[in-house]
Amino acid sequence: MTMSVTLSDRDDPWLWLEEVDSERAMAWVRERNAHSETTLESLPGQAAMRERIRTILDSPQQIPYIARRGDFVYNLWRDKASPRGLWRRTSLAEFRREAPAWDVLLDLDALAKFEGENWVWAGTTSFAPEHRRVLLALSRGGADANVVREFDTMTRDFVAGGFAITEAKSQVTWLDADTLLVGSDLGPGTLTDSGYPRQLRRWPRGTALAAAPLVFEGVAGDVSVSVSVDRTPGFKRVVFHRALDFYRSRMWLQQDAALVEVDKPEDADLSFWREWALISLRSNWRRNGKLWPRGALLAVDAKAYLAGGGELDALFVPTATCSLEDFNATATRLVLTLQDQVTSRVETRQYVDGRWQTQAMVLPKLGYLSVSALHEPLVDKDTLAEALLVNYADFLTPDSLLLASTTAADVVTLKSRPAFFDAQGMQVRQQFARSADGTQVPYFLVTPKDWREGQTRPTLLYGYGGFEVSQQPTYSGVVGSEWLAQGGVFVMANIRGGGEFGPGWHQAAQGPSRRQKSFDDFAAIAQHLIEQKITTASMLGIEGGSNGGLLVAAVMLQRPELFAAVLCQVPLLDMKRYHRLLAGASWMAEYGDPDKPEDWAAMSRWSPYQNLHAGARLPAVLLTTSTRDDRVHPGHARKMAARLHELGHRVLYWENTEGGHGGAADNAQRARMLALEYAFLKSTLGLR
Repeated sequence: MTMSVTLSDRDDPWLWLEEVDSERAMAWVRERNAHSETTLESLPGQAAMRERIRTILDSPQQIPYIARRGDFVYNLWRDKASPRGLWRRTSLAEFRREAPAWDVLLDLDALAKFEGENWVWAGTTSFAPEHRRVLLALSRGGADANVVREFDTMTRDFVAGGFAITEAKSQVTWLDADTLLVGSDLGPGTLTDSGYPRQLRRWPRGTALAAAPLVFEGVAGDVSVSVSVDRTPGFKRVVFHRALDFYRSRMWLQQDAALVEVDKPEDADLSFWREWALISLRSNWRRNGKLWPRGALLAVDAKAYLAGGGELDALFVPTATCSLEDFNATATRLVLTLQDQVTSRVETRQYVDGRWQTQAMVLPKLGYLSVSALHEPLVDKDTLAEALLVNYADFLTPDSLLLASTTAADVVTLKSRPAFFDAQGMQVRQQFARSADGTQVPYFLVTPKDWREGQTRPTLLYGYGGFEVSQQPTYSGVVGSEWLAQGGVFVMANIRGGGEFGPGWHQAAQGPSRRQKSFDDFAAIAQHLIEQKITTASMLGIEGGSNGGLLVAAVMLQRPELFAAVLCQVPLLDMKRYHRLLAGASWMAEYGDPDKPEDWAAMSRWSPYQNLHAGARLPAVLLTTSTRDDRVHPGHARKMAARLHELGHRVLYWENTEGGHGGAADNAQRARMLALEYAFLKSTLGLR
């Protein structure tokens, strides 16, 4: 593989494209956008495709996903009439009706128009158990940074003179009804190198945030600091955290006026649940003469553990094919969501008569289950103490929102998503490809209804492979409508770097010298698809966003002969400078530190921007990003597009001026972006 000499900042002619809002950078963006729009929006059927996608996204039959807050369930609803969204609530009993009556608390479109802002919903934090007062976060254009304002759900208005925080990547928690614990941008020294809070302050109502006393502080090299407040009667705790990097942390428990550090492995997650401390391991841990494996979930009496003792019990121990995805807590049980061969199942753990008992829950199989507990510890005699919301989907089965209980076998379907394409005759199967080092790497193959063995078809291969994030079977109306239903094959890769088989699967591709394994896995799947005559190189396209954008760009440069089209979304690409751009410093535990010669020696071999040269014959590329992405800098995609164009490669570029890291701020923007992407894929790969 031929490589170019690494560009230094001084030699990089496109460094000015990192100037996010400068006039010359935005003039370049407008020019490239116009070229891409002219090229792709003039293709036959593109307008109709955009309208189909918009109809799917705006469907009134979409599931209104809910979060319980006291006596109500809350939902943010977006459709064509309310693209920014309606924040609304109803009772659970009313929600179970076919057409619930909703109480609208805030019309975000009306607020945006009234205030002259492009507000995008960024979430809420309410004070339990009343949930009358809410810290409402609003983002300009979808950025991670947001404005926080106190809202009253009874008066349906912002609180005059209430808590308000200007735009920042803030961390906000209620300590009591009149006091917040706040981390925000309060000037020099208050943020980490990654741009997240470095300090936490105790902010009483009616005082200036700038004058709030400092209660906890990290160092500049941390990723961030944070705090959690548990007000469960009998188990009240305030816990402070320093994220040393993306995977390592230290924590302190407030005891009276002092902060006492909690003993734990730095790369383990420790949380408290009633009388228990729960420890999730990323590395093997030897304690009291016993070795506990990475990926295990352990429980120990919290008081005994904090005193230096306590007997550890294993709530879950991983196997070669089964790992812990997540866990929730009801009033009396822990609910574990497990991944078994990259599909979900759910089990409970309950402490009875001195031991932990296991029970499997009867839920749909062979797809992806997402579980959340409805219990609220501060609600007296909570009728939902053992209730769960469970969402199920697979590639061909639309989502269903289920109401389940840890104490009953009955499962009630609350809402179902409609089918947006005809899946009759389509098939899903799991296959394996052998990577360069001999590792068997799984992938899901979804074939259209009339596909036969040995019949090559236009194929879209999607991958991510980072941050211990799993890729599991999910339903996409857009993929189904615009790809599968039109005869295309869809493939989801489960490569190393993800979390499909626990921490070990991730760590195998973590860091500068091991990263190549993720790229090798992805290339091996592409090669396998071609060898199995599922597709050909001229009909194979790859897609990835964020870390997945790094993935597809690196593999494109290393194995260009395997692909015809590359869809690279909100990507990291200049790995020499990524740690200097926005939140990039927070990811050095994933990729490495390019300022260290030994790290850069490895990173330089796979950093896409540094490995572009004129001699290669590359696939067609579409790069997309957002001006308002304040997580992964748009300069990555801009510079890559400029360099590709400069070297004579086939490249299109499109940048949305809103949307944050998700690329779009509302359904209209998302529909346009998706239509451009699918127009590129279809026209390049020959799907008609």
